[in-house]
Amino acid sequence: MGRMLYLECASGISGDMAVAALLDLGASEERLRNALDSLPVDGFEVRVSRVKKSGLDACDFDVVLDSAHENHDHDMAYLHGGGDEVARLSGGGFDGGCAHAHHHEHGHHAHESDERDHHEHGHHHERAPHEHDHHHEHDAHGHHHEHRGMPEIEAIIRDADITDRAKEIALRIFGIIARAEAKAHGVPADQVHFHEVGAVDSIVDVVSFAVCFDDLGLDDVVVERLCEGRGTVRCQHGVLPVPVPAVSHVVAEAGIPLFIMDVQGEFVTPTGAAIAAAVRTRDALPARFTVERIGLGAGKREYAVPSLLRAIIIQEELKKGSDNPIASGRWAASNEVRLGLDEACAMNEAHIWKLECDVDDCTGEALGFTMERLFAAGAREAHFMPIYMKKNRPAWQIQVICTRDLIPTMEAELFAHTTTIGIRRTPMERTVLPREELRVSTPFGPARAKRVTLPDGRRRITPEHDSVQALVEASESATKEAVSDDALQRSLTYQEAYALVLRAAEAIEG
Repeated sequence: MGRMLYLECASGISGDMAVAALLDLGASEERLRNALDSLPVDGFEVRVSRVKKSGLDACDFDVVLDSAHENHDHDMAYLHGGGDEVARLSGGGFDGGCAHAHHHEHGHHAHESDERDHHEHGHHHERAPHEHDHHHEHDAHGHHHEHRGMPEIEAIIRDADITDRAKEIALRIFGIIARAEAKAHGVPADQVHFHEVGAVDSIVDVVSFAVCFDDLGLDDVVVERLCEGRGTVRCQHGVLPVPVPAVSHVVAEAGIPLFIMDVQGEFVTPTGAAIAAAVRTRDALPARFTVERIGLGAGKREYAVPSLLRAIIIQEELKKGSDNPIASGRWAASNEVRLGLDEACAMNEAHIWKLECDVDDCTGEALGFTMERLFAAGAREAHFMPIYMKKNRPAWQIQVICTRDLIPTMEAELFAHTTTIGIRRTPMERTVLPREELRVSTPFGPARAKRVTLPDGRRRITPEHDSVQALVEASESATKEAVSDDALQRSLTYQEAYALVLRAAEAIEG
């Protein structure tokens, strides 16, 4: 059975919600605080508490900044509309006469734009309307705001006293955010800067999630979709639609489905979307599983739908009474059904990715070597198609089918061993017949076959080519060694070996 994390983003996801959910699952708060104490960053403290959301007990994770770093965006008070409507949607914490001119989504900024059009906020205090009443423009601040680029962010994370895995996760999240911001603002990713006012709580949120995720010891993460609200967001540069551009770019790059609810409000923040994209390895729950533990992370906003992220640790199950030969490494001596592949290999069976590129100046030897590398790296399928490119040059289109988590590996192989300079990728859905692997015994040794079940219930059995070939070769060796045995005077043909495996497989019950 496989242990995995299911992030149920039915009412969105943000950085603080994700950290709170993992703490509620059992991630060590002490280990988290020790990690945050090691950060070469000042001006913050974290508070972990219990809150009620729609009557449900949930964990709340709050990054509290000092006056020099304070985040001035309280509860997204500038959401769609104004006055009383804004106050209602944002939980009442809004002075109708002021849409803050200084809004930070964890302070993510494209440097040449001064400030981002929209910002996520790891510091959302649910306080009275007149607490922290900052009504001043950016140039009226009494403190100077530095900017941090990715090199500075990377240095901070690498200097922290956290595991290498936690560092890798945190850097991956920031990389996703930087690419999304770069696309939103039309600048190179290396020119994206994180404004100091928001960079502190951004670093704290991202590092906290990475530390908690690493502490739970999980690898597989299911994120089926992100549920987002609708409407607009008003910031100092104008009005933006929900989802905001950075969120749209994150989900587009990661191929995560986005479901728009009929609720006014922003439920998915750029940091939340980046977290989901960074750790997601599966896009669907397994067919059978048991629930081990549930964690609820509370958001700071009050909408018609409660702002809660549910994180669930689940155990994947095979069909009752079956054994997993992959885990046990055992093969029975007699004919038997070995594995329901549709259950044990449920990961991304219905959702797959296709990568393709066109080359007209690559040798046949290089292409053959590349295909071997792709299969060795875990490609589900790889093939070449003859095409004609510009100027009627004959060429080859390389197509690779793989799971989402293997996309970087496959692209690295293609770039390294072919002459391509660009790779297209497309998420695809497919219909997969339930199938089982059968193990049979023959006079010439063991063999395997695949049995699929058609929609009408009929079954089809296909012997595996490698097994049939091995039986032919084994029969040739046996013929040479037992020339006096009438039964072995002639080796098997391919068709005879195929029929031998087929008959043995058809005799298996179940």
